[in-house]
This record gives sequence, structure tokens and C-alpha cells, in this order.
Amino acid sequence: MLIKEIKTQLFADYFQFYIQDENVTGDLSNAWTDEAVDRLLALAPGTIGVGTVRNMDVPVTIKIFNNKPQLWDDLSLIHHINECDFETQSDKIVVAGCTDYFPDAMRVEIGKGLYKIRIYYGNLDKLSDDQLDGEDFYEIQIWPSENRSGVQILKNKNHCT
Repeated sequence: MLIKEIKTQLFADYFQFYIQDENVTGDLSNAWTDEAVDRLLALAPGTIGVGTVRNMDVPVTIKIFNNKPQLWDDLSLIHHINECDFETQSDKIVVAGCTDYFPDAMRVEIGKGLYKIRIYYGNLDKLSDDQLDGEDFYEIQIWPSENRSGVQILKNKNHCT
């Protein structure tokens, strides 16, 4: 069941934004390997870097669930889906562009514990020639979990036509 939904715009400077435990430093400098760039996902303890196709403001929807949500029925607009583990030591996560001023960044209360995060990357092919404008969008789904399963790529942009 959906508990909370937040729609926002984030400045995806350096083609990324963060989901991070409020009490973690969030250093992803060594996490953006070639593999991470390809899967649009970098991980460090308590921090997730979500890769984007534009270096501009991008629309982001965050949905908090009390249990695992079903995958979208219609994935025609979705080019890529990642799922990963996320553990928090504090009660809040920060959702921000990587160059946002951290103290002013958006906070979302979810509570301490182990979570799964599913990221939908939509309309990745709908960019202007200069890649400054587009219809790309990103949806983050978060729910409590009891088990770790690592990173799973549920739909791969490299295998889409």
C-alpha cells in the first residue's frame, strides 16, 4: 500500500542525483565505475547515486510503500529499472542533486532499517538534440525489506529497441 508520494524537480548536475541516509557523508567518488555508469546506479554505504540522461532539472517522484509494490503494468515508457538494497541508520533520507546544499535539501522520513529501492527510468530516448530538454523522468519506490539481494537490473536500457 502506498503511504506517501512526493513529486519534485532535482538538478541532476553531473548527470546524477542522490538518495542518502541523513547521517551519512555520501561519498560516491569511487562508486561511479564504468559498470555503475552503464547501469545508471552507483552505491556506497547509506547512499545511492541515480544516473540521469540529462545534466539539467529532472522530474523525480518518490513513493513510500509499506510492502513491495507490483511492477508497473505498462512499461512502454520505461527504458531501465534498477532495484537495490538501502540501509538507513537515521529516520530520514535526503533526496538531492549531487551539488545541492545538503542542509537545505529535501528530507523524507522513512525510519531506520533495511529497505529496497526500485528506480524506474522513463523516456530516456526523448531528449532534444543538445540534450538540455527532454521528457525523461525518474520514479523511486521505497519499501521495508528483511533480506538483502544486491543490485538487480529488472529492465536494461541496452536491450531496448
